[in-house]
Amino acid sequence: MTIGEVAQLWRYPVKSLGGERVDQAEVGPRGMLGDRLWAVRDLQRDITASARRLPALLTATARYPGPVATNAGPGNVPDVEITFPDGTVLYSSDHEVHVKLSELAGREVRLTALPPAEDTSLHRLRRDHQTDAMSSASLRADFGVAEGDKLPDMSIIPMADILTLGRYSTPPGTFVDLAPVHVLTTTSLATIGAEIGDELDVRRFRPNIFVTVADSDEDLPESQWLGAHVAFDEVTLKVLMPTVRCVVPSRAQPGLDVNRQITRAVAVKAQRCLGVYCSVERAGTVGVGDHLTVRAIASSRPRQLLNDAARRTKRLAFGLATAAADRLSR
Repeated sequence: MTIGEVAQLWRYPVKSLGGERVDQAEVGPRGMLGDRLWAVRDLQRDITASARRLPALLTATARYPGPVATNAGPGNVPDVEITFPDGTVLYSSDHEVHVKLSELAGREVRLTALPPAEDTSLHRLRRDHQTDAMSSASLRADFGVAEGDKLPDMSIIPMADILTLGRYSTPPGTFVDLAPVHVLTTTSLATIGAEIGDELDVRRFRPNIFVTVADSDEDLPESQWLGAHVAFDEVTLKVLMPTVRCVVPSRAQPGLDVNRQITRAVAVKAQRCLGVYCSVERAGTVGVGDHLTVRAIASSRPRQLLNDAARRTKRLAFGLATAAADRLSR
């Protein structure tokens, strides 16, 4: 049964920069065509930069000046155009773009294209980065968690992804954080907006597919879709996990001021999760106005017990890893 439709589509040519709104997009196994084929390399820390640590990156926006070829991907990345806060427009082929990005970030950085999938050099974390990523101080800073408050429940993330994030800044072959496609409902955005008494701009949460859900009884409808198949006219996605929210939605963007109430509202109203991460089950074209259907997958009692046991194990493993990282970082 159709329960809604696609309201907006977004792709982000450069990781952690503002993206571009499109009316139609091809979706394949790696997600939306053209999404995050570029990133900013923090040369000082020798790591792929994130707006969690370099929030000024969000004040620049990126777009493709022409159509993106269907074979674009790792090792085959089209030229991108970046607009800076002062109105300067530079292309990825301009040497000055690195200087301008460094001025924006306040440190030396470099615009970097996604390398071939077998080249993991831009993804692999150094040992000190691995330790830092797992320390409680770093996690609190990344997720905007005050001292004394609980950290997000990372057991919702599949173990394979946790292991990947322990070794790589992003999964090899991509510059996305965890999954190919991010879906958010207009209802959930409005729910968090009502919590803080303000209408929120969807750009703060950076979805790929922003959908309306008709006649929903839920404040956060997509939170009920875990394990379900989400289908549009041609494309079918599988919901893998809720999207655990870091501090990025509270950061400033063009026309948007810093708003730390957002992080707190998501924590209180949605247990720090908003939207869902998805894999691609059926590739195709998705467009604004496409119908939305959600087909839940029945879960047996034994499977539920196994899932609960797996989450308890992951909570224990994550706690031990964080404690070890805290000791090593002292």
